[in-house]
Amino acid sequence: MTMSGIIAGVLLSLGTAPLVAAPGASFTSLFPEEGIPEGWLVTQWDDLKKPAAPGVVWKVEQGVLHGSDPRGTWLMSEVEYSDFILEFEWRLGPRGNSGVALRVPMAGDPAFDGLELQMADPRYMPAESPMAPAELTGSLYRAVAPRVQVFKPEAWNRYHITCDGPLVKVVLNGETILDLNLDEQKTPTKRHDGSEAPPLKDRPRRGHIGFQELSRGGGHVEIRNARITELRKAQARSGEAEPANK
Repeated sequence: MTMSGIIAGVLLSLGTAPLVAAPGASFTSLFPEEGIPEGWLVTQWDDLKKPAAPGVVWKVEQGVLHGSDPRGTWLMSEVEYSDFILEFEWRLGPRGNSGVALRVPMAGDPAFDGLELQMADPRYMPAESPMAPAELTGSLYRAVAPRVQVFKPEAWNRYHITCDGPLVKVVLNGETILDLNLDEQKTPTKRHDGSEAPPLKDRPRRGHIGFQELSRGGGHVEIRNARITELRKAQARSGEAEPANK
């Protein structure tokens, strides 16, 4: 047996097996077909229980997902996820503002009732009212600022996001910008109306994923090569029996 196998066996015996990709698991493309994505819902940007206005759509064209027109919506997965790796490339215009929702309930604002990883060009806001560090690209919105700002304006950027129980790691353009334990994040964040939202430690560990369109000036977020793989725990997924030999 290899040393890594011995270590894994010890961890299993202690009941602390590491979270790993399921054997034979592969990434699943989120938007494999042209047109309006199947398995996704379009909602209003500030409350996911409210559907978007009639006729508002997100659309895949030549392999690129384009945000809605008009602005102010989320494209949300019908499927729920718990522990996963999510990868995608994205691009914004000069006044672009978007985000990726992670483990959010289908009600409320993902930024405060789940997790929203920010995607924003600083020019979204006027120079006299700049965005705070925890509102810029790579932040968990209004909660945790990224270690470093490596966003590339008007160019393709690439996110590699790992949600592993309380651990969240974000790599942007090849550089780790967030690596934190949600259980240690105990400070409430402020909603847009000034009221307190739950601290990150109390946000859901299972929910939907999605993408936001909030750009100004007629631009749209563009997303390509989006794919996801779920991670395996010793615990079975909800509604599924765990094999007897585990």
